Amino acid sequence: MRPLPASFALLTLWVVSWFVAALWSRRTVARPSFAQNAPNLVVTAIGAGLFVFAAEFRFGAFTAGAALPPLWRLPLVAGWGLTALVVAGLAFAWWARLTLGDLWSGNVTRKENHVLIQTGPYRLVRHPIYTGLILALGAVAIQIGLPVGVLGVALVSLGFWLKARLEERFLVAAVGEAAYADFRRHTPMLVPFWPTRG
Repeated sequence: MRPLPASFALLTLWVVSWFVAALWSRRTVARPSFAQNAPNLVVTAIGAGLFVFAAEFRFGAFTAGAALPPLWRLPLVAGWGLTALVVAGLAFAWWARLTLGDLWSGNVTRKENHVLIQTGPYRLVRHPIYTGLILALGAVAIQIGLPVGVLGVALVSLGFWLKARLEERFLVAAVGEAAYADFRRHTPMLVPFWPTRG
C-alpha cells in the first residue's frame, strides 16, 4: 500500500470509530439555535465537499476513470511522513475525545453538570479535536496534490474556528466567565504553544 491510500484508510477507520463512540455522551441540556450554528456548518460543509471532490477527481471517480494528475508529486519518504502526521492528528483527536468522556458532543451543546476539562491535550490547546483533524486533513490534502483539496481544508479549518468560538461562548454560561477567561489566558485555541493574550 502506498501513503495516500493508507491515509484514506486511516481516515475511514477514524470516521467509523467516531460514529460508534457518539453513543457515549451525557444528556444535553442546552444547544444554540440553528441561526447561531449556521455559519460554521455552512463553511465546514463547503470545505469538506471540496476536500472530497479533490480526492474523487484525483482517483477518477467523476471523470470516467480519467484521474486528474496531481500538481505536485512527493518523494515516497515525504508521503509516508505525511501519513505519519495523519496518524498523529487522528490520535490527538481521539486522546481529546477520551479525555472529554461523556461530555463530548458532535454539536455545540451544554451537557448536564458540565465542567471545564483542562487535562490531557486540553493543557496544550482548548480545542484539541479540531487541532488533530486539521493536521490530519491538511496532510492528506498535500498528499492528494490538488489545490482544491488544500482550499477545502482551509475552509474546514475556518469552520472549526467559528464553531470553537461559538462553543466558548456557550461554555462560559456553564463554567463561569472567570474560569474560562483563565483557561483562555493560559491555553491557545488551536495551535499548541501559540502565544495567548494576557
